[in-house]
Amino acid sequence: MAIPRLLVVEDDTETRSMMTQFLRQNGFIALPAECEQDIQTHLDSGRVDLILLDVMLGDENGVEICARLRADQDVPIILVSALSADHHRMAGYAVGADDYIAKPFNLQLLLARVRAVLQRAHRSASLVYRRRTSTFRFGGWVYDGKRDEVRSPQGFQVALSKRETGLLKVLLANPHIPLTRDEIASALDVTGEGYAIDDGSGRAIDVLVGRLRSKIEDNPKDPRMLRTERGVGYVLAVDVRVEAGL
Repeated sequence: MAIPRLLVVEDDTETRSMMTQFLRQNGFIALPAECEQDIQTHLDSGRVDLILLDVMLGDENGVEICARLRADQDVPIILVSALSADHHRMAGYAVGADDYIAKPFNLQLLLARVRAVLQRAHRSASLVYRRRTSTFRFGGWVYDGKRDEVRSPQGFQVALSKRETGLLKVLLANPHIPLTRDEIASALDVTGEGYAIDDGSGRAIDVLVGRLRSKIEDNPKDPRMLRTERGVGYVLAVDVRVEAGL
């Protein structure tokens, strides 16, 4: 497994050094940067798995830099700032930041947030990769990604809505891995196919899960495949076999 490469963008020398050393001590490759030009240089010269981006960089604005990066980059970005009011956070999320950490912060909290964002990014990348694979077999069912068709164990085609198909793809990409409602919603959103879920309550995900169960479970009230993981969310509790094509 490749060691994650993180870019620490901070114009304060002491803070930048402290963050970089801490991340290196916890198993990451941490690269220091001071400005937008440094960011672009690193992106052009090698892989970057996550950017920790200070909002106030001298004459530069981290929120504006984040917006420009999002125009052509999918790299996860965590904004770091002494500005912690809700409207500052919302401005960061509005331009595509994956998380927002207020200064001063606990280093262990920083580490936890970095790991969480990397994990979400890894799952999303897995989803995008697997969406290109032609055929998934699970619990006797078949999803043909090439034709975008779902067939029952008896061979009958079952019609799914775009959102239901999106949910199924997320589950097929992560068999036996309990997913939170937020992770499911985030994965649906990153596919960019028009079935994003933006209901922060999680109720929309629950309804969507219920609809998918009604179509692929023999007994939707006692599901065998799409199980509820108490205290977490949902899990596809069957093996998935992936085939390159039929």
